[in-house]
Amino acid sequence: MMASGRSRARPRGRTIVAVLLIGFVIVTTAVIWRRGYGVARAEEMGVLMGKRDQLRAERTSLERRIGQLTGRAELGSVAEQRLEMHVPADSQVVVLPKP
Repeated sequence: MMASGRSRARPRGRTIVAVLLIGFVIVTTAVIWRRGYGVARAEEMGVLMGKRDQLRAERTSLERRIGQLTGRAELGSVAEQRLEMHVPADSQVVVLPKP
């Protein structure tokens, strides 16, 4: 005995093509979005790397300036002018013996 109605209809060619086409569109949309996202992040990273390089250069400049200002010549002139200090004469130096 053969069943008069089919319990499952077999997909037709058009349905298969439509499903494949929809899948293709979804996959390509995801790939395009991911590339756009990657390009945007790459541009942002480039900007941040430029800022990092600029800050490193500024830090190096500031460290050099600190070195100049804490040098003996600069501190000596500041001590003489602002603090009214001077290098003692030999007669003013007292050498203490070791205990």
